[in-house]
Amino acid sequence: MRKHLQIVDRHKASLGTRFANSLLDGIFIQVIYYGSLLVFGIIYAIIFGEAIDSEAIEEDTAINLAFTFLYITFHLCYYILMEYYLGKTIAKYITGTKVISIDGNNPTIGQIVGRTFSRLVPFDALSFLGENGWHDSWSDTRVINIKKYQAEKQVKSEIDSLGEKEFA
Repeated sequence: MRKHLQIVDRHKASLGTRFANSLLDGIFIQVIYYGSLLVFGIIYAIIFGEAIDSEAIEEDTAINLAFTFLYITFHLCYYILMEYYLGKTIAKYITGTKVISIDGNNPTIGQIVGRTFSRLVPFDALSFLGENGWHDSWSDTRVINIKKYQAEKQVKSEIDSLGEKEFA
């Protein structure tokens, strides 16, 4: 059981910020995915000397399933790699937010994987009409406004250090 810090909940990102994160991350995932397909198509054309037949792709169920699987893989990898290694996705850099554990520490890989797979649950986005979204609640994580959170931690640290002797 993790210790739930009140400072984390005081600095949760607003619903508008969370919506902007979702929208922007969706755009970035699309750009990365279709950019990768473009590069693959160019490499294919260089190696085989012909373009990929788009009509044949649209009619082939196996290829469509492969592209769907590839898209889901890009989606999962984007969130897992960005949030675990950086604590942020590209959208969170823009909005000044970060993912942290409810105990104030960086999330574990298990929390990030749980958080990411929870996004695949239908209607996860609607879960934010409550207090916390499912992918936050189920993984014991929160998205916070990082500047406000760090400012309050700094003030608390300075108050705690009052009266301590300083050594030169």
